[in-house]
Amino acid sequence: MRVLVTSSRNTFALDLIRKLGSVGHTVFASDTYDGAVGNHSRFLAGHLTTPSPRFETDAFIAAVNAYVEQHEIDVVIPTFEEVFYLAARAADLPEGVRLYAGSFGDLARLHDKASFQRLAQDAGVPIPETVVVTSPDELRAAIESFPRYFARAAFSRGGVGLLTNTGPLAGKVPVEDCVPTAEQPWLVQPFVDGPMVCTYSVVVDGTVQAHTTYKAAEQWAHSTAIAFVAVDSTDTLRYTQQLVDALDPGFTGQISFDFVDHGSEAAPDYKIIECNPRPTNGIILLEADDVSKAIGGELAEPVVAIPGTQRQITLAVIADAFTEPLAHLPKTLHDLLHVRDVGAGWWDDAAMLWSPATIVHGAKISHGDRKEVLAALGDDIVWNGEPIEGMSDADAAALEAVHAGRA
Repeated sequence: MRVLVTSSRNTFALDLIRKLGSVGHTVFASDTYDGAVGNHSRFLAGHLTTPSPRFETDAFIAAVNAYVEQHEIDVVIPTFEEVFYLAARAADLPEGVRLYAGSFGDLARLHDKASFQRLAQDAGVPIPETVVVTSPDELRAAIESFPRYFARAAFSRGGVGLLTNTGPLAGKVPVEDCVPTAEQPWLVQPFVDGPMVCTYSVVVDGTVQAHTTYKAAEQWAHSTAIAFVAVDSTDTLRYTQQLVDALDPGFTGQISFDFVDHGSEAAPDYKIIECNPRPTNGIILLEADDVSKAIGGELAEPVVAIPGTQRQITLAVIADAFTEPLAHLPKTLHDLLHVRDVGAGWWDDAAMLWSPATIVHGAKISHGDRKEVLAALGDDIVWNGEPIEGMSDADAAALEAVHAGRA
């Protein structure tokens, strides 16, 4: 199989590249800047620098199409929100290439946090009480109704821009900076006690082929996870299949969910928070052959990550140590000594040496717009619910239906 992995800046994209390349697939990568970590893996046959899918959609599609034809690509596997632009323009991709993703309508329904809450409710998956607000006044009224709350935009990601009065991020985002609108609503929910539990799944023709459930042992800026430990998947695998069944029994692609567990380790009690219709770092907890077979739909039963499996992004753990109090140092040292790094065993260290280039890329973008680096890192590849240049009338109608179907 000849594969193009897009948005190769992400650690999980690099992991996917390594895994597919190591089991015999011919892998290519692309991103909007050359310094993306995945562009420098030894498992690549080549890489491409593209225009931004968000800001130059036509040029992005043209660049991908030319590369696909030049290198006879069989499958394009998106790893971030460029998936929406590719799905909306799937009819424009070269004949014979397969986009490893769901339809644009399905992806939009999953990504819009408000419509996703309705989907979860229809699927019988527990959700917190949810209020959708479309104005600053509605936002203030909603947060005043909950003694402890958290709120975020319907189109947001990575724990960035979270409005809350509880936990380490309390007060970090002023309510005055939050401006919900009818086009860009916000969700307000009661703050649910308990750790965040995340999942990653490969789905083929409506059936989960591979699945991981994991907790973040470490986070960068109390947001993006940088160390991971697998936990039992019994409940989350069942919920994932229920969600896929309710969404589209023919769905194929990668899908990830965030839950809050307000039960106990012995008896978890999950409430689903949101969906990322793309891969996340959960993929690093799976073995290469399992990932390859799952993507190919070759597994009779879903493979799951073994509870207790641990991985970390060592360079990120080191960077995080400089932002934490001195009392945090013993845990950092313990993790560096005892937790397996995502790059261990790949002999592909040159790729991760490009990590600082990704941070610099985000810093350059954030400096001009006064955005946080985490938010800026994906600014040129995100999708926030707006119509996409060149999308079909059917997909435009599907987008309107998603907005109308919000909780």
